[in-house]
Amino acid sequence: MPSDTTGPQISDIKGAVHTDLRHDSAHKHVAGSAVYIDDLPEPKNMLHLYVGTSAKAHAQITSMDLTKVRAAPGVACVLSASDIPGHNDVSPFAGDDPLFADGVVEYIGQPVFVVAADSIEAAIAAEKLADIRYEILPHITNIDSAEKAKSYIEASQKMGQGDAEVKLAEAENRLSGSFRIGGQDHFYLEGQIAFATPEEDGDVHVFSSTQHPSEVQHLVAHVLGRPTNAVTVEVRRMGGGFGGKETSPAMFAAMCALAAVKTGRPAKLRLDRDDDMIITGKRHDFKYDYDVGFDSEGHISGLKIAMASRCGRSTDLSPAINDRAMFHADNCYYLSDIDIVSHRYKTHTVSNTAFRGFGGPQGMIGIERVIEHIALDLGLDPLDVRAANLYGDTGRNITPFGMKVEDCVAGQLLETLAESAHYRARRKQIRAYNASSKILKKGIAITPVKFGISFTTTHLNQAGALVHIYADGSVHLNHGGTEMGQGLFTKVAQVVAEEFQIDVSHVKITATTTAKVPNTSATAASSGSDLNGMAALDAARTIKRRLIDFAAKSYGCPKDRISFRNNLVYIENKRIAFSELTKQAYLARVSLSSTGFYKTPKIHYDRVTHKGRPFLYFCYGAAVSEVVIDTLTGENRVVRTDILHETGRSLNPAIDLGQIEGAFVQGMGWLTTEELVFGDDGSLKTHAPSTYKIPTASDRPDVMNINLWNKGRNIEASIHRSKAVGEPPFMLANAVFMAIVDAVASVADYRLSPHLDAPATPEAVLMAVMDIRKPREA
Repeated sequence: MPSDTTGPQISDIKGAVHTDLRHDSAHKHVAGSAVYIDDLPEPKNMLHLYVGTSAKAHAQITSMDLTKVRAAPGVACVLSASDIPGHNDVSPFAGDDPLFADGVVEYIGQPVFVVAADSIEAAIAAEKLADIRYEILPHITNIDSAEKAKSYIEASQKMGQGDAEVKLAEAENRLSGSFRIGGQDHFYLEGQIAFATPEEDGDVHVFSSTQHPSEVQHLVAHVLGRPTNAVTVEVRRMGGGFGGKETSPAMFAAMCALAAVKTGRPAKLRLDRDDDMIITGKRHDFKYDYDVGFDSEGHISGLKIAMASRCGRSTDLSPAINDRAMFHADNCYYLSDIDIVSHRYKTHTVSNTAFRGFGGPQGMIGIERVIEHIALDLGLDPLDVRAANLYGDTGRNITPFGMKVEDCVAGQLLETLAESAHYRARRKQIRAYNASSKILKKGIAITPVKFGISFTTTHLNQAGALVHIYADGSVHLNHGGTEMGQGLFTKVAQVVAEEFQIDVSHVKITATTTAKVPNTSATAASSGSDLNGMAALDAARTIKRRLIDFAAKSYGCPKDRISFRNNLVYIENKRIAFSELTKQAYLARVSLSSTGFYKTPKIHYDRVTHKGRPFLYFCYGAAVSEVVIDTLTGENRVVRTDILHETGRSLNPAIDLGQIEGAFVQGMGWLTTEELVFGDDGSLKTHAPSTYKIPTASDRPDVMNINLWNKGRNIEASIHRSKAVGEPPFMLANAVFMAIVDAVASVADYRLSPHLDAPATPEAVLMAVMDIRKPREA
């Protein structure tokens, strides 16, 4: 062993960063031994809760008699707005989300009261005995009716640069269009659930399946009328979240906490799937209108975009979600003269909320649809139109919100993927196939992704961590991030193991709890590893500096002659086990515990002008998808997908590949099979897997090639130069929708742009086929 170990080292530790490592709970998921909240032992006196909800979309409650509910067998208490000791509000910031409706209901499924009983069966039976009378009020259930009624959750927002009006007037060619983009249910495998236990002095401990423990803590305290330190919120893992467990869990945690504090008994609320889908928010559905000017080569000279979204009955996170839709209206394309207006409509339906991509997918698919329309109009390959409009060097690198794009690799990704997937040759083959196939039609498309990373609400870009080293050298890790299956805990453990140069098996992953790390942000915006990894690294480096100081003093060695490698510590010509050094440090009364903190640098944003730098960096990717449609039924299938995605220097390629595949398939579901249908009365008709169709294993493309771009490296000082991976791959599924558009266009020999809304269900595809045939048959 050489004595001089300064300089870069090649790590041989098990679980170092930039290496494949399985998810820490993968084997438990497969074996069914991973413990979720519903698996926790139930105390004998536990109460089970069931929520009584509104049967009307918009109405005045003229009377509510819960006498029979309270008298029902096994009922311990019934809680409504009048029983709240604190504030009747569980909104993230706007103050407009009552825990229980008070006087007025504004969507079918809005909680009005909750029953706490000895069993869930008793609670359900009792809830049916409620006598609630309503005076019906006018209701608004969709974007069009909200537009007519001028019903907004906030003022419409505008963003842009240049002079789109002038450029459109001068354009060589001009097109306009409109299409609809559907919402999406989160359909997490583990539904909404909370479990509260009363503690001394009126305090309460809550297990909550939440992406945002600190917000749940704050809102539970808010409802109870207690300080935040009276509530502890804990979560070891969720069975999926996708944004649906960012704001929604607070209401269920608060109901449990209220029941627990009032009765002195533990309380659990686990939603049935139907109730979960009816009560909780979805991805925002959008209407997208565009007016675009361009030259004969497809260069966009001017563009006006109008986006409108259904926000639901309250503000929730809609302002930020719709802002992000505007941020991503450009995708990878430089738009020198553009006007974007965004309308945010209030309706009497459930409040729509965060969902993977947070508005980005709705904004991004719009510009991709514009590109396809231009290509069809000019008779060009859409890839060439995309390449002609990509961000470039100085003069072509400013976004509509004023941020400089310094790292655009979309062109390289598109070129590399088009070649490896044989895109151009397959496109020719598909056109030849379609010319001779009357019923089955194929389509192919290649689309890029550019997605900004950071919370656009600046103060949320912070994280904390807590690291302990015990005398035997084992490490205890805690941070504010939450694990929902995405592998965050594994990645952060790798970061800590890398810093101490110990095997990752020596790092104990522990449940997220507000009692250890306070004031945390949601695990969202694809920032989990960036924020929590850096906070954990900060804590580990603090302890490491103490160990180096101790070793230098104890062994009379310069600090720069001390290094850590392969579970050992090298002290000049001597080496000792890491565990031996920690034992010696403990005996010498050296602190082996530290907090860590990180805040994202460089970001700033002025929402009044919609200008600034809301993101630290961008993630890039590209996908080629091939589909086949049946023109007699509208049925469609994705037969092949090739993906090339950039994750910087990946912390864990195995986990990142899994995230990319999962995100793509979920995005594919949003654009093809997952249809939310609301009745005229405001009721959700598709509230179970019998009517709401998420992709299954059989919907995965028969051929699916996924690769990480080996040239990837983050130009910003992110955690080990990696890039986020949670949300960006979701939008790779745009290639599927555009391939279906291509297949439908073949019905009219590629002379017309189809009118196809998302999701492209068989019914929607069939109607698009019938519509595009009309001019030819006339």
